[in-house]
Amino acid sequence: MRNISSVLGRLAKSISISLVLLFAVTTTTQAQDVANGAALFKSNACNSCHAVGRKLTGPDLAGLSERREEAWIIKWVHNPQGMIDSGDEQAVALKAEYPTTMAPYAHLSESDIKDIIAFVKAEEVKNAEKKEAAGAAGGGAASSDANNLMIFGLIALFVVAVAVIYALNRVTKTLEKVIETNKASIAEAQARNEEAGESDSAKFARAFLKNKKLVFFVVLMLVGLLGVAGWKTMWNVGVHEGYKPVQPIKFSHQIHAGVNQIECQYCHGGAFKSKNASIPSANVCMNCHNTVTAADHYDGEISPEIAKLYRAVDWDPDTRTYGTNTRPIEWVRIHNLPDFAYFNHSQHVVVAGVECQTCHGPIQDMEEVYQYSPLTMKWCVDCHRETAVNTDNAYYDQLIEAHEKLKKGEKMTAAMIGGLECGKCHY
Repeated sequence: MRNISSVLGRLAKSISISLVLLFAVTTTTQAQDVANGAALFKSNACNSCHAVGRKLTGPDLAGLSERREEAWIIKWVHNPQGMIDSGDEQAVALKAEYPTTMAPYAHLSESDIKDIIAFVKAEEVKNAEKKEAAGAAGGGAASSDANNLMIFGLIALFVVAVAVIYALNRVTKTLEKVIETNKASIAEAQARNEEAGESDSAKFARAFLKNKKLVFFVVLMLVGLLGVAGWKTMWNVGVHEGYKPVQPIKFSHQIHAGVNQIECQYCHGGAFKSKNASIPSANVCMNCHNTVTAADHYDGEISPEIAKLYRAVDWDPDTRTYGTNTRPIEWVRIHNLPDFAYFNHSQHVVVAGVECQTCHGPIQDMEEVYQYSPLTMKWCVDCHRETAVNTDNAYYDQLIEAHEKLKKGEKMTAAMIGGLECGKCHY
């Protein structure tokens, strides 16, 4: 009871803190459109350089409203270079800390920028809630899960032990009956074998073959073992969990996504807007590697792997010019689904909000990428059974609207529930 009360106390504390933070955000954002700010943040590729809670190419946006005035932020977004040229102290300090100057977004209105600021504040609240929830649940859940697992393990061990003892008891009784029944015949056979001068192995084989129950038991065991081995082999046909092919360039996700914390969608932009995550073109790599050569790790020479990239795009690092003798990088596909299986990255990433690591594992820690998940139908079905549906999107708004029309006796067409989407027929 003491553990339960402590957990409930932590939960009550986290809920109260979340409500206070939510009230603060609501009063300071002045009813700004957080959803519009989130859409603008992604559509203008702000997430390729900025994040809430950690640094990327640009500064960490957490605490932005406390560090900068709203008017300054609006002016900076509209014309960053102009503020630097004007000698603004904060702008010049940002330029000194982050050499890459942000592009101007003059097309964004003041209301749009305020919506983005409201989205940043809402993300700060979400991060705070996650930390509080993790701290509240972490205390009692671990020990409870461990105790439950130990109890179930002991029960399973007891059941298995009883089953083994019962089976051995039955086999022992059967063998005793067989020995008693055939004692006389065995004695006669031994006498005949001694007279005939048979070897010990021949005697054993003769006695074994005469014991029909023992022969049946051995054959049954062999059939069971072969059946289990065959079933396991057939079940794993087409499952390539752990598959790690050799790639033409030793690209390290640990360095790029882990150490440098580059967003996955900066390279795999298709995951946000299309069915396929897409392999980035070499031009995306050259956004950074036209200057980053890792020469400090190779005695002043260009990294051998970066040199392969330069050969692919025909880039001369001395003259800093491109040639015409380009050639594709022949990457080896790792994750393969059958032709009859349809999977849409944007539907999972944008609508469901699934993290890349959910399917691809700890990609930020992989020196060489391998298939982390089995990608079987059972694996997908289990995820769909456990994952809650996010109804805060336009698709479910259409469903609700269509159902309201049905209640009023009005007509509902297939177009009202997504029947005009291209992906319904073309995929």
